[in-house]
Amino acid sequence: MRKLVLNILSDTGLTPIKQLEIMKDVGWDGYFDSPAGTDFQDTADFAQKIGLFHQSVHAPFKNAALMWEENESGDEETARQTELIRACADRGVPLIIMHTIIGMDKHSPCAIGSERFGKVFEEARRLGVTIALENTEGEEYLERLMTDHRSNGAVRFCIDTGHEMCYNGRRDLIGKYGDRLVCTHLNDNMGQTGDAVTFLDDSHMMPFDGTADWSDIALRLNKAGYTGDLTFEIAYKSRQQRDTHKIYESLDYRGFIALVLEKARKFAALLDKKA
Repeated sequence: MRKLVLNILSDTGLTPIKQLEIMKDVGWDGYFDSPAGTDFQDTADFAQKIGLFHQSVHAPFKNAALMWEENESGDEETARQTELIRACADRGVPLIIMHTIIGMDKHSPCAIGSERFGKVFEEARRLGVTIALENTEGEEYLERLMTDHRSNGAVRFCIDTGHEMCYNGRRDLIGKYGDRLVCTHLNDNMGQTGDAVTFLDDSHMMPFDGTADWSDIALRLNKAGYTGDLTFEIAYKSRQQRDTHKIYESLDYRGFIALVLEKARKFAALLDKKA
């Protein structure tokens, strides 16, 4: 049976450990976190104690563009990402989700960036850790890395359904990279809402609350032969100047993640029905 996995949420007023306690009580199978550094042992130990699956770690991505620049900052970011690989290997976390770029104006992947990512990927392969590259803005960077490092079995793909809708113009990236798909970041949004897409469109709503075609997503995942865990990456509050999450504002944290779980189970059933 597929495990249902939820991210640790920000802006809840609750510690990660308290969130894990409530996640387990509500009925989630596992979680993933996005640590600022390499210190996530306390949450991992607590999750193991209560029987909650630590599915993955999301690598820091705010400096992802530095990996593609010809200066020392790129080397420093490479070292930082490599350190996270080693920390995950030491703590038995088998999967790391990584962005290839950040920045709507970035469209020129270069050799030095691919080489730097290649060093990170090789360390992951050596240590038995899988890196799943996520679709974001700047599809060219994802395509460059997936092409250049196809022979490295540690390099796989994570589909973010919300990113596919707004950042990728609803192009079928599940179909494009389905043969290397190992995980999901399932979420909804309203698509591109202005003349140009911005990060504000990436609202990370609950499934079935935006404009995503979840029946089509289920069909495409099944066509790709995906049988893994279903991981949901949801935001607790609206982006600034947006009101996408107003429909959830009456819910406390427990009620919020219970509703996400209800929708997660609905999608899991739809996926099994379409199989």
